[in-house]
Amino acid sequence: MSSKLIRGTFILTLGTFISKFLGLFYVIPFDRLLRGHEEGASLYQYGYVPYTIFLTVATAGVPLAVSKFVSKYNAIEEYAVGRRLFKSGLFLMTITGLVSFLIMYAFAPIFAEMTIKSDDQVITVAQVTTVIRAVSFALIIIPFMSLIRGFFQGYQSMGPTALSQVVEQIVRIIFLLGGIYVVLNVMNGTVTTAISVATFAAFIGGIASLVVLIWYWFKRKPQLDELMLEDKGQVQVSLRSMYKEIIAYSVPFIFVGLANPLFQLVDQITFNTAMADIGNARVSDHAFAVLNFYTHKLVIIPVSLATAFSMTLIPLITTSYTSGDRKTMRRNIDQTFQILLFLTVPAALGIALLAEPTYTMFYHSDALGTSVLRAYAPVAILFSLFAVTAAILQGIDEQKFTIFSLLVGLLLKLSLNIPLIKLFETEGAVLATSIGYAVAILINLYVIKKYARYQFRLIIRRTAFIAAINIVMAVVVLAIYWLLVKFLNPASGFQSIFIVAICGGIGGLVYFYISMRSRLADKLFGDRITRLRSKLRIG
Repeated sequence: MSSKLIRGTFILTLGTFISKFLGLFYVIPFDRLLRGHEEGASLYQYGYVPYTIFLTVATAGVPLAVSKFVSKYNAIEEYAVGRRLFKSGLFLMTITGLVSFLIMYAFAPIFAEMTIKSDDQVITVAQVTTVIRAVSFALIIIPFMSLIRGFFQGYQSMGPTALSQVVEQIVRIIFLLGGIYVVLNVMNGTVTTAISVATFAAFIGGIASLVVLIWYWFKRKPQLDELMLEDKGQVQVSLRSMYKEIIAYSVPFIFVGLANPLFQLVDQITFNTAMADIGNARVSDHAFAVLNFYTHKLVIIPVSLATAFSMTLIPLITTSYTSGDRKTMRRNIDQTFQILLFLTVPAALGIALLAEPTYTMFYHSDALGTSVLRAYAPVAILFSLFAVTAAILQGIDEQKFTIFSLLVGLLLKLSLNIPLIKLFETEGAVLATSIGYAVAILINLYVIKKYARYQFRLIIRRTAFIAAINIVMAVVVLAIYWLLVKFLNPASGFQSIFIVAICGGIGGLVYFYISMRSRLADKLFGDRITRLRSKLRIG
């Protein structure tokens, strides 16, 4: 794998993982602060799902689309083209953000009515409307910020994006938790007011992130200006042509960014209906929070690696594709698939095996949470594969198939969700998501095979070997878990920490040892791992 891919992936992976872990760990105090207000988590998620969809449309896939555009013209030393796009795009993103904010704010009551299906539910339409309007303010600033991130990524500079993500998350969480505490414990306010303040934190976090990006711009501007002096100036691209090209890039990015929120939206508009039809309206809000908030926060952690890979892959694959270097392109694709499976499969499997103590450790003991997490954890592998296969299709200019595959998967989810929820309740929604994503991934893989002329023989062999290592790890983890639960209670918050730490730690060591002993890690990560293996005297 190229050094740029490794370095860029490491930086973005680190930033994304820190951001995702912060996004997970804040849920622990969030859950504690809302004790006695169990509807708070559902109310929070009811507001956030439509916001995420509007945010994705408002940014129009800008970070990745601009990254691809800028890297394309940088590859042929036409730096001025990307700079012109950057200047005009800032104005356009400001307008896009304002329009998106006004639409979401105005139509909040309609979105709320689509969510609340029964008078027996704990949460009302008025509460959901208030929360949606509070979070909509973030749309004003985030699109503007996203364009700056995309511009830096086009220069394969991932630091600004990584650091701004972390700062945004830290500031958002501090404001969110502090706001909930003040409203509920100091002002004796309602849970609706508390959750409205919590969702408004997205706007505050966006401002903090923008400050970081502006600082990076002034720091990097001298270097960018030096590159402008090397501009060939042989390509003249009008603003109209620029935006036509950006839109062509952006539409697939929009759909990729919308994939997970749209699947969650299907749950939001159908879950309560299906649960009410089988007489579970009173527990529907809690079950929805477990599905789309609590367990989703845990499942999405392994997916952050795929997000980092997809963001890093696009400029590099675009560059090699544009320059006609298909060998390098295929090598990067091959390595990415292997590393992705090597890291995400054990993470997802570990969460599934330790579902009860994991859910208890982060939140509280809940039989529904345990069963849903156990079923949901393996879906993280599908989330990751979809993100990466979609990124590859965009890199080889076959992005139209990304839209097609997602629409097919989404149609399956929409068709199966209510019947499967009626049959299996909350786990039925998980099953419908799995089927939809699996079909979308198969379509993407077929297109990659056909248009990139990519052969999957090596990946199939490595996948089988990775699966074998995971089976060995799973057997060890289950044996240790069986012994530990004789002395420790996985439903106890304190004792669950020990169970997860011991089982997870030993399972990780087993996986690490076998991958080093078999030299699989050497093949995936190169000479540094070989030197480490020699120092540890493994194999």
